[in-house]
Amino acid sequence: MVRNLSNSLQGGLPFVRAVSSVVLLATLAGCSLWNSGSAKPVPGDLGANVAVLGVRQAWTARIGTVSGMPLDIHTAGNVVTLASADGVVAAVDARTGGDVWRTALGEPLSAGVGSDGKSAAVVSRTNALILLESGRERWRQPLAAQVFTPPLVAGGRVFVLSADRSVAAYDGATGRRLWNQQRPGEALVLRQAGLMLAVGDTLVVGFSGRMVGLNPDNGSVRWEAPLGSSRGTNDVERLVELVGRATRIGDSVCARAFQAAVGCVNAARGSTVWTQPASGAEGVHGDGDAVFGSESNGSVIAWRRSDGSRLWATDRLKHRRLTAPLLLGRSVVVGDESGLVHLLSRADGTPLNRVATDGSGIAAAPVVAADTLVVVTRNGGVYGFRPD
Repeated sequence: MVRNLSNSLQGGLPFVRAVSSVVLLATLAGCSLWNSGSAKPVPGDLGANVAVLGVRQAWTARIGTVSGMPLDIHTAGNVVTLASADGVVAAVDARTGGDVWRTALGEPLSAGVGSDGKSAAVVSRTNALILLESGRERWRQPLAAQVFTPPLVAGGRVFVLSADRSVAAYDGATGRRLWNQQRPGEALVLRQAGLMLAVGDTLVVGFSGRMVGLNPDNGSVRWEAPLGSSRGTNDVERLVELVGRATRIGDSVCARAFQAAVGCVNAARGSTVWTQPASGAEGVHGDGDAVFGSESNGSVIAWRRSDGSRLWATDRLKHRRLTAPLLLGRSVVVGDESGLVHLLSRADGTPLNRVATDGSGIAAAPVVAADTLVVVTRNGGVYGFRPD
């Protein structure tokens, strides 16, 4: 019997060049944002902060620098699990900011962190998949290629999406590899988190510009739905990847194809519901009514979830290099490269408030746990904010 994976879950970009199973770093950072010969666009003045929605800083903590690592922050109940680039992994109580557990692996990481609330998984830069339980290493397994997507821990298994476009499943108790699904490789892949999540008894992953549903028991393909397609004449222009984060409501999964489109797929039928052109590099978030995304130029856009029609767009944060958004109550929350966290109205994108961190830039999409908005900066500051 296939276990329901979803029940196990809570809730300038570099590229890499893939050669067989070896991944070599390339130097193509920021090509999609502006030409190397052009000056970096200057953000406009934000003006005075008018706090329409009261927000206060509740606590701060530290994890160590996350610069250079595609960080995903995992939430399960009151606990936030996160990792640093130098190998510190911690579970933090979102109510207090105190550690539930913390461990230092003593080696740098390339991806983290995935968790089911009990076990946490990360991948080292030496291509080792490492599973932790309560801060203690349970097992590790060597991988054939680099990994930039946080592992998915669900249904007693650990799933890994590698940069060579392979997906593998490992037994959560022993680390034994259960299966491996290999797709044809492209010349380039993004050095950032891709798409991987559970929808019922289906493992949903991003392969190039397609959302693909896999049988989690053996890796066989159940369906494929296109969101973006290759364009252009060179490797960079032809690059098309689905990027995290995604937003799932029931069978509806909406995601972004890097610098190409935003769209939604019906995961029960395996069919594309809609796509809209979009020039962004970060994931999306939303609810049953709307999907929200930040474009590479700093625009924030809302699309109607049912048909993809545009609800609103705002350029107030233009050229501020935004994170993927978080829909939180009446607010759409995004972080920027200066360390500011912006709360925009979900109704029309008007500003509701903004709060400051340490100025090093927000490193990952904001999350919420225990009624607390949690953000992490590139220098490793962890901040918890609550409504006044």
